[in-house]
Amino acid sequence: MGLRSENFKMVGKLCVITLGMFAFGYALVPIYNAICEATGINVLSLSDRQIPGATSKAAANTQVDTSRTITVEFDVNSRGPWHFKPAVRSLQVHPGELTTVMYEFQNIQNRTMAAQAIPSYAPKQAMAHFNKLECFCFTQYTLQAGEKKEWPVAFVIDPRLPKDVTTITLSYTFFEVGGKVPAAPADVAFEPAITAKPAGAV
Repeated sequence: MGLRSENFKMVGKLCVITLGMFAFGYALVPIYNAICEATGINVLSLSDRQIPGATSKAAANTQVDTSRTITVEFDVNSRGPWHFKPAVRSLQVHPGELTTVMYEFQNIQNRTMAAQAIPSYAPKQAMAHFNKLECFCFTQYTLQAGEKKEWPVAFVIDPRLPKDVTTITLSYTFFEVGGKVPAAPADVAFEPAITAKPAGAV
């Protein structure tokens, strides 16, 4: 009687383990997607994702070059009365692949501020091949005291990027804007010195 009871318990445990493994396999994809969203990483081929009004032309004219891998580093100039950082510091992507990375920003002042980001690139020749489809740098933002924001940057690296370029650094500097709203600045490449200083810098 005791042996039969033990056998029933063993069978029950095996059934529970089997069902648990099945459930885990079924939930693996949603779990993966949740992790990607939590870490701010979302890398899809152009055929898999579209951003309304931005990606249709790039998707039609760009092929993913899976034979090459480019390291993209994300840097920020965090000096100023704010907290500003990318969700990830670097990613490896294929030319022609659509990549989205999140940036976090918080106004830590006790007053409302208006600010705009200016992107820079290294090496300089990468600028012509780094195509941003969505970027917070396109717009000037007004943030209330203590307000937090999360912004996406969606980009595609042109497959015509020179073969000797294997690493690209994308850097953002935020500038506080006073008075009239200025026009959005053009993208610039890295220079040895920055003539304008962010608000709060010494």
